[in-house]
Amino acid sequence: MKEHALQNAIRNALAGECLLFRVNVGQAWTGSRVDKLPGGRVLIHDARPFTTGVPPGFGDTFGLATRIITGDMIGQKVGVYIAGEVKAGARVTDKQANYLRAVNDNGGAADVWRSVSDALATVARAKGKS
Repeated sequence: MKEHALQNAIRNALAGECLLFRVNVGQAWTGSRVDKLPGGRVLIHDARPFTTGVPPGFGDTFGLATRIITGDMIGQKVGVYIAGEVKAGARVTDKQANYLRAVNDNGGAADVWRSVSDALATVARAKGKS
């Protein structure tokens, strides 16, 4: 399964289990002036590229899973940050591994997701059910 198809399968499987967002990044061009030319073409003066989105290493998905607290806070809900780095065979980069570790070290639940069951296990851990 290709990574995009795997990510869609994971997002569909987690619907109703947690609040999950897909991370979007991109590159575009900006400049000092933009002229629209005939035929729909565009001329950008003093063109320079810029990127938008999250820092390198940020997970492919992120969101919240609800954990119901026990003891003196019975019935109250707390959102636990979750993140998944979706991989269909590719290696996790050092920056991605550092991000996942930082999330886990700070009370969240983050893992590499190579399958729907990996993603469901992360959400279960965030909810305190594993």
